[in-house]
Order: sequence, then C-alpha cells, then structure tokens
Amino acid sequence: MCGRFTLTHPDPGALRSRFALDERIELRPRFNVAPGDDVVAVTTDRDGAPSGDVLRWGLVPHWAKDPAALGLKLINARSETVTERPAFRDAFATHRCLIVADGFYEWQRGADGTRRPWWIARADGEPFAFAGLWASWRAEPADVEPLRTCTILTTAAAPAIAHLHDRMPVMLQRADEPRWLAPDTSPAALADLCVPYEETSARPVSTAVNDARHDAPDCLDPPAPAPATLF
Repeated sequence: MCGRFTLTHPDPGALRSRFALDERIELRPRFNVAPGDDVVAVTTDRDGAPSGDVLRWGLVPHWAKDPAALGLKLINARSETVTERPAFRDAFATHRCLIVADGFYEWQRGADGTRRPWWIARADGEPFAFAGLWASWRAEPADVEPLRTCTILTTAAAPAIAHLHDRMPVMLQRADEPRWLAPDTSPAALADLCVPYEETSARPVSTAVNDARHDAPDCLDPPAPAPATLF
C-alpha cells in the first residue's frame, strides 16, 4: 500500500521540466504527504497533452453523495481489481494521472510491537511518478468549483522490500508514463505497466514521520539509537 510519500527534490525547475509542470503549480519540498493533502499531479488536457495539476489525495467518485465518507478511504486502488470496483473503473478507463514523488514510507512492526518507518525510493534517487487515477466531484449548486481528487494504484511488493509489506505503489518507468496517460492505451497494456518496481533503495528513518501533521526534513533523519540498557 502507500499511506505517505515524499517530494523533496530541491530544484523546482528540474521538476517542472521533467513533468511538464507550469508556473501555476506550487512546488515546495514535502517530507510527509498524507491522505487528504493536495498533491502534484499530471493529467491531460482536452487534446490529450500532459498538463500539470493539483489534486487532493483520496478519491471521491463523481457519483458519491458525501465526499467526506469516501475520500480518505480511497487513497489506494489495487491494480489487479481496479476494473471491477465501481469507485475506480470509470477513472481507470478515462481519468488516469501521474502523481509526482521521490519516495514513500512503509512501516515494519518490530518484535516489541512498535512500528518502525522506512523510506523507499528509486535506487538512483531520481523523482518518479506513481500510477494514479483522478475524479471530479461537484456539489450543488453547480457553479461551485469541483473537488478534484486522486488515488494511487498498488501492486505486489518487489522482493527487496517484501519484508516491509506485501504491497507497494505502482512506480512507473519514465518511458511508460506517456502510455499510462494516453487515452487509447488498452486495458491489457495498462495492466502490464502495473508491476513491482525493482530498482529501489530502502532505509529506516525517524519516527517523526509517524505524525501525519509533521512535514519537515527530520522525517528522513536516521532512527534514534536504541536506549542503552544495564544488561
């Protein structure tokens, strides 16, 4: 699964060039992106060209009666069943997006029951895109700005990080990003893109990230040393 992620890249210009993000998109380092937050994304315009976007994390389907009841529950979508779930199948067919990141967190439960966070990134440290879906929900009256939301697809974990969790977010290869966005990519071809990303690095980090409200560089600090004991 994916419950928190990062976008800490220090060079906004490089990110704008890499993902076709124009100056309307605010870019600032994020060390603890949590469900319900606004995220940097790439959707497509009416001509099918990539377009930078800002979406709220937690999908609210267009048919939902109450956005509060669904949004924070639908932060992830299993790629294997996405075409079967009413909440996701329409978006999978017509509203796919890229969600820009440079790492994500997973938690490992220790023998003492504590949850220890790890940060997982590309082995080369480069930013990447999660495979995402987006939706637009409009309240009454119709002239109110629509709520635009997204979810991150997941797949089986790569062997190198399976000891942390049996699932991981779909991290697209750069060459596959245009196919994910293209409206004419077949469902079978899309499914072929939803595979474990093998070239990752993982390291334990500070428990500062456990607080979803804390968004600061110390989230990526090494974990505090275990307290000394007399025996």
